[in-house]
Amino acid sequence: MIHHLRGRLIEKTPTYAVMECAGVGYQVHISLNTYEQLGRDENVLLHTHLVVREDAQLLYGFAQPDERELFLLLLGVSGVGANTARMILSAMDVSHARQAIQAGDVDAMKSVKGIGAKTAQRIIIDLQDKLGALDASGTVPSGGSVMQGNNSRQEALLALTTLGFDRGRCEKTLDQILKEIPGTSAVEDLIKHALKRL
Repeated sequence: MIHHLRGRLIEKTPTYAVMECAGVGYQVHISLNTYEQLGRDENVLLHTHLVVREDAQLLYGFAQPDERELFLLLLGVSGVGANTARMILSAMDVSHARQAIQAGDVDAMKSVKGIGAKTAQRIIIDLQDKLGALDASGTVPSGGSVMQGNNSRQEALLALTTLGFDRGRCEKTLDQILKEIPGTSAVEDLIKHALKRL
């Protein structure tokens, strides 16, 4: 098991990062919250979890250990896979996800793509008692690089389609957001607004 990676950040997108450690490049799948926290630092530390499937070995990385902890708890829920867990952690930060689960907020969980009423209820029932394992100070600081205009739209579009959304719907949604909220230029803000509408 690869517990963590400390190395040079080679590439960063809203869905994955490439890190070079001792001459080896690792592609690490990340959430939007981790993307925001990576900032522009060249040397980074990611807490990781390796998901082994029949057809692939996927490495997931997290800026904070409490995000990895919640990711692992989500994986333990029947019907929740790694991509769905990452989607939850992209749609809301750790503290908001914890609050939604502890409060039994089914609607908040259902607002995440791929989460229906039954899965939302299962997540809440399975994890309400287990969340004591997480550090209560699970707030994720905001940040990240600001990219202007069309570049932000293209990067957000790529991230959303990578997460499984229909390209046509994503394009329409992003255009609506840019029209309705003119000040939205950061990639992570575009994606967060889009995740609420798609």
